[in-house]
Amino acid sequence: MESKVFYEEEGEGKCRVWAYFFLMGKDLVVGICGGEKPHIGALAVSEPRPSRNKPGVTSSTSSVITLYGHKDDIVARETADNLARETNRIVTVTAGIHVENATKKEIETLLENSRRLTKKIIKKISSLT
Repeated sequence: MESKVFYEEEGEGKCRVWAYFFLMGKDLVVGICGGEKPHIGALAVSEPRPSRNKPGVTSSTSSVITLYGHKDDIVARETADNLARETNRIVTVTAGIHVENATKKEIETLLENSRRLTKKIIKKISSLT
């Protein structure tokens, strides 16, 4: 089975984030990097499931591992949850975004860019099926 790696990015300068992603069978593997020092800071795994409160709605269950001193779990979990719900696939997301002495505004911009990036990934994966 041939596996193709896809790439998307969002933002600019030190608030730019990017992702490499590919299908592993039906499942989705995503690596999100960004800022000035890309790295591995957190890993999230999400599995789609029927919502317990809203019949007919897809929800997700997630597990997260965060490396000591990192805050990348926010991006990893949110991205994995959204991708699992929207694509109905098991998803792993590794995230590592770092901007030295980031301001509150830069952090907000990085989070928003990550959300826009997630939408681009959903659009690309949806076009494959």
